[in-house]
Amino acid sequence: MTPAIAGFDHIRLPGADGVELAAAVGGSGSPVVLLHGFPQTHLMWRHVAERLADEHTVICPDLRGYGASDKPAATDPGVYAKRTMAADIVSLAAALGHGRFALVGHDRGALVAFRAGLDHPETITHLGILDVVPTLDMWNVLHGASAAVGYHLFLMAQRPGLPETMIAGSADAFFGSFLDAWADDPTAMPEDVRAAYLRASAAAVPSIVADYRASADIDVMHDQADLDAGSQLAMPVTVVQQDWGARLGYDAVGVWRAWAPDLEHRLTRAGHFMAEEAPDEIAADIRGLLAR
Repeated sequence: MTPAIAGFDHIRLPGADGVELAAAVGGSGSPVVLLHGFPQTHLMWRHVAERLADEHTVICPDLRGYGASDKPAATDPGVYAKRTMAADIVSLAAALGHGRFALVGHDRGALVAFRAGLDHPETITHLGILDVVPTLDMWNVLHGASAAVGYHLFLMAQRPGLPETMIAGSADAFFGSFLDAWADDPTAMPEDVRAAYLRASAAAVPSIVADYRASADIDVMHDQADLDAGSQLAMPVTVVQQDWGARLGYDAVGVWRAWAPDLEHRLTRAGHFMAEEAPDEIAADIRGLLAR
């Protein structure tokens, strides 16, 4: 049996351009949308969602191209642009009757959340970011031998064909390597949950690669255009990260301050999968964000 978020309804909702997204929805109160990262699904939020549901309507979708959501063919770079994926989330929330909502993203989901904050400032009331820097800055801070930590970014940035073939040929080994390497507490990801992530990822290789390929192309162009225009995030922003600034040699707070004037930035001792390893901590961070 595929694990699920206890007490939540699992439904399908309209995204952008005719795409449908699978989502777990539960609780009551002001809406909070939680976006998952790689190589995961909405299930990564199971502990945090349950903690927030007593005060909020919590919406946990699978991003387009992931999990049980639609996986349209990448016929052009815009299909998996973070701008398009952000439009998915705004459409999904609107279908549930929420014209304004708080948005929290982890990893890939955080890049979608970042773009939603820039493109839809009238819709996103609060923005939470877990363990990334914006796409443009990500490429700028990866240099030298330390960039090896992000080798998959370079692999999936290549032209269509070879990355998909290589990854599909060893999908469990490829996706499993990230689940193993990025977890500080492997017990936080039970075997049935790990297996669910691997199944979902193996079934979505072309769309996952397309998501990453967009971040080496159209997403960079969108970020650069906003940077050149002086665009910033208008809502309160909380960023929770591992100490990537020390590891990769950049000013993490400075990077985020350039985009988010109303910023709270905090380092965590948890691993990359912090919503599973430290759900009390992350739920408290989200509550603190929503109180601002």
